[in-house]
Amino acid sequence: MKRHQIILEKLAQEKYVEVLDLCKILGVSAVTIRKDLKFLEEKGLLFRTHGGASLEDPYINDRHVTEKEKISVEEKNGIAQAAAALIVENDSILIGSGTTVQALAKFCKPIGKLMVITSSVHVVLELIKFKDVDVLQLGGYVRHSSASVVGSYALHILENVSCSKFFLGVDGIDLEYGLTTTNLEEAQLNRKMLSSAQKTIVLADSSKFGKKSFAKIGNLDQIDHIITDKGVSTTVLDKLEDIGIQVTIV
Repeated sequence: MKRHQIILEKLAQEKYVEVLDLCKILGVSAVTIRKDLKFLEEKGLLFRTHGGASLEDPYINDRHVTEKEKISVEEKNGIAQAAAALIVENDSILIGSGTTVQALAKFCKPIGKLMVITSSVHVVLELIKFKDVDVLQLGGYVRHSSASVVGSYALHILENVSCSKFFLGVDGIDLEYGLTTTNLEEAQLNRKMLSSAQKTIVLADSSKFGKKSFAKIGNLDQIDHIITDKGVSTTVLDKLEDIGIQVTIV
């Protein structure tokens, strides 16, 4: 069927499509599109999501940081370099966990004094080599898979903290559901870090869009800036612009 072919071609281009967009393109009802997507999913050609479909399985399971380090390395390094350029002299920043924000620490070249608060053990190891960088390592239980801390001790430290920027890594970005990660406690800590920063900057390669994981961090309207790579679709970029989120493509 030609309609199915158009859906699959759009998916191949953008990796993620929404029901409402397909309705406009194909001139049919949402009921018809959902039937098409169900049929194509049964054939193993796509994965249905809430409000759309994805070329890849949209549900992310927890993976060890050493495995994630090997994925989209070039894209992550480009995103990290663009993020590092946003750090200014005498800045105070929060850095979450994940391989992309870990790369940010690697590319960080601080000018003057810099205060960093982080949950990531790897970020600390990257930044302690700078004598003008003061690092506050949040305390708590260390998650083996992410090499980062979680728990009430870390939350307590953040009660009396205010920083200019929060650099956040995520496992999934769903345009309707929001930002997610694989661990409930990590999501809770990220929410607290988000509330402790004047501006939140999400570092995510394009493979994270259209994906959803177990634990919700927050809605898209809670963040200010996304840095990603050129693999993100124009449809997604348009929707992020409508929300009012600044997007940097590397």
